[in-house]
Amino acid sequence: MTSVTSHSGKAHAGGTPALPAPGFLSRPAPASVAEGARHAQAVATLSPIKWFGVSGALGALAFVTFVACLGFGTETISFANVATLLAQGPFAEGEIQNAPHYIILWQVRIPRVLLAFMVGGSLAAVGASLQALLRNPLADPYVIGISSGAALGAAVAVLFGIGLSMFGLSVLPFYAFLGALVALLIVYRIAVSYGSFSIHTLLLGGVVLNAIFSALILFLTTLADPYKASGMYAWLMGSLTGPDFSTVLILAVYLFLGVAVLISQASALNLLTLGEEAARSLGVEVERVKRVLFAAAALLTGSVVAFSGLIGFVGLIVPHAVRLVFGADHRLLLIASGMVGGIFLMLADTLARTLLSPTEIPVGVVTALVGGPVFLYLLVRQRRSIVA
Repeated sequence: MTSVTSHSGKAHAGGTPALPAPGFLSRPAPASVAEGARHAQAVATLSPIKWFGVSGALGALAFVTFVACLGFGTETISFANVATLLAQGPFAEGEIQNAPHYIILWQVRIPRVLLAFMVGGSLAAVGASLQALLRNPLADPYVIGISSGAALGAAVAVLFGIGLSMFGLSVLPFYAFLGALVALLIVYRIAVSYGSFSIHTLLLGGVVLNAIFSALILFLTTLADPYKASGMYAWLMGSLTGPDFSTVLILAVYLFLGVAVLISQASALNLLTLGEEAARSLGVEVERVKRVLFAAAALLTGSVVAFSGLIGFVGLIVPHAVRLVFGADHRLLLIASGMVGGIFLMLADTLARTLLSPTEIPVGVVTALVGGPVFLYLLVRQRRSIVA
């Protein structure tokens, strides 16, 4: 019978514990420090050539995808015209600055596609870190209720106009961050309420929190005027409509801080996949790392939700796919997940605004249709592995 790992990292049942496999993180922790050390040594074999090669290739693919997505929409722009308009830059002079395609590209599509890349990359990086921290591939900011908590915090700030800007910088992500942090702490405490970590309790708690927070958001929406309420409904389904360069720059400030923190904890995440007790034995300050990662995950999720609404399952399917291809070393996994997450959401948003053009589908609907079946597959596979 396969052993099941508790929150402390110990194996409860018989059998030899196995090291975390790239595609499935919820495996038993190592039985000894020596086994953990062997895993750490194996992880340390990531070569600079592989890191730069994978990062460079994904970066190039992201750039090509970015340029390709700029040509699609209600008004199609040829690739050659996109390249020409990009070469003109954002401060072109003369007749070109009044050309319809120039205005569409620089004022509408470039900010939107950039926003899609940043949002998708951030959600994927958060998903990868939560899956390592919780040692389970089902962890995702949307699934476990963090996104809903962030949405509630942002909704409170928007509907009641609580300090939406300070020194010219939007502080809406700060209120979303507080909501995400509260939601994360609640669902985590629910998952460990019986002394050991349970992923099924975590998922159930996330579902309950999602329902409660969604009900509160809908209640607050009924208090707003009809115009603002309709905008809130669209935002709750996930929307990348209407950003400008100032919005992208503001979001970039928050995301840079959060992603930098996640990357700084990559080595600790590698050891935490072995279990908390093994990580402590190998010198990881587990409680400090958990606090730092929870804060970074809440900051990134809150910032993204504040500007794009609820976009689900990106943090679930992207890290899982990247882990299968490139391995579980978080020094590479976080970067690769961010790149692939950005590519995925750029493509999903392009599909959302072109499939039924001129009608636009909320991008959150597209990601849910893709990610929902993947989530069910992972949930069924994990349950089978536990009872096997």
